[in-house]
Amino acid sequence: MQWVVATASFFASAVEFVEAFTIVLVVGVTVNWRSSLLGALAAAATLALLVATLGTALVQWVPIDALRLVIGILLLLFGLKWLKNAILRYSGLKARHDEEAIYEETQAALRARGKVDTSSSRFDLFGFLLSYKSVLLEGLEVAFIVITFGVSAATSTVSRSSGIASAALGALLAGLLVILVGAIVRVPLAKVPENTLKFIVGIMLTTFGTFWTGEGFGVNWPLADVFLLILAAIYLGAAFLLITWLKRVKARAIDNQPVPTTQTQEVKP
Repeated sequence: MQWVVATASFFASAVEFVEAFTIVLVVGVTVNWRSSLLGALAAAATLALLVATLGTALVQWVPIDALRLVIGILLLLFGLKWLKNAILRYSGLKARHDEEAIYEETQAALRARGKVDTSSSRFDLFGFLLSYKSVLLEGLEVAFIVITFGVSAATSTVSRSSGIASAALGALLAGLLVILVGAIVRVPLAKVPENTLKFIVGIMLTTFGTFWTGEGFGVNWPLADVFLLILAAIYLGAAFLLITWLKRVKARAIDNQPVPTTQTQEVKP
């Protein structure tokens, strides 16, 4: 179970780290790296404090059954939101997430504010806050994933602290991978199939949410943890059916659109 939690945490966290890295990169390139990296480090320290305090409180004080029910419902809602957006993107009803476009848009906004002196190492408050805010907001979702996955993974043989450690390890590996790749290429990670990752994560969150919500209500799933794979297959099949249906609906709507006709005026002699 622990490796499943670590894997799920890895993929879910990777999506958030890619989005945060894009803003940190553009602040470093457009403003300066000192302000950008200080903002990212400050946000990381804030997140570490939140995970340590909230994780400890959940481990020590909250009953596991009540926790599974609450977290299961939250994960289910969270996962369905990600899955809905992924389905809409793959069916062509919503624009796909483009990290390169976000990079260029943020860079243009910074240039419009006159933040173009990259040769200066002077601390820039605006750049610091922009980097801090982006890492903190995306990191809060990572913290939520780590805490919820880790605590809910607790069983009779796996402690809650071990579950959190496994989830945190998955998130840490995702963060290190994104930072390593980003440091090497120093471009927006536009080649990372983020929409595909979000689709996979949506399936995983929805699957875990359903499983843990059922456990919170006292449901004994057949085949125990193996039933997670069955739930994932069910949601995956349903998602593909919805994508296929929505594509047909969109194509039908385009075909039924009236073709504009040009009207010619009769010229009188």
